[in-house]
Amino acid sequence: MTLAETAKGILDTARISVPTVVDAAMGRLDAETCDERLAWWSRKLFADAEISLVVRGREHLGDGRETFIVMSNHQSLYDIPALYRAIPDRRLRMVAKAELFDVPVWGHAMKAAGFVRVERGNRAQAVTALRTSSSMLEEGSLLWIAPEGTRSATGMVGPFKSGGFHLALETGHRILPVAIDGTRDVLPARGTIVRKGKRVVVTILPPIDPKAYGKERRKELMAAVHDAIVEAMGH
Repeated sequence: MTLAETAKGILDTARISVPTVVDAAMGRLDAETCDERLAWWSRKLFADAEISLVVRGREHLGDGRETFIVMSNHQSLYDIPALYRAIPDRRLRMVAKAELFDVPVWGHAMKAAGFVRVERGNRAQAVTALRTSSSMLEEGSLLWIAPEGTRSATGMVGPFKSGGFHLALETGHRILPVAIDGTRDVLPARGTIVRKGKRVVVTILPPIDPKAYGKERRKELMAAVHDAIVEAMGH
């Protein structure tokens, strides 16, 4: 394990964040440019950390015409580049906790790129932010939510929060469960040292249709998505 890899990751993040903030301020930023920068950043982080990536279930993404609400477990900050590597050909934007948007430069770049800011503990703000983000789904972006709300310290999948499920039920978009395993070996929750040479497995699971449950069976929908991810993790 080495601090050098951590420093590289910070530098690479700055290399996409600074021009994104500048372009946004000058009114010349577009979604395609953000996509290209996020793709480069994800490849670079994985290459620098010498991560071996295995992706299973890409066939569940379909022919590219359906827009999904992606829901995954959350082990590490490296979940972000892992998902961008696993789903390289679709526009993907993340629902992220408000604290990340407070990080200098990076937070401004996230906002400019279309990431969705959610305040933990402020249900009204979270509901409003998620409802606003539904326009992104209509425009063809995959919206990625980690319903645990925080990174798992043990690797076990924790309880899910309901916000994203309300959104799925309101919009009718199918949920695409994704299991991410191994990123905590690269950079654990609250860790600062990147560990090289680890294996990360991303499993894209069959979509789950919220319409088959309805609002009155929301908890069953949550359990179905949770159980699918846990089963894929083998926990």
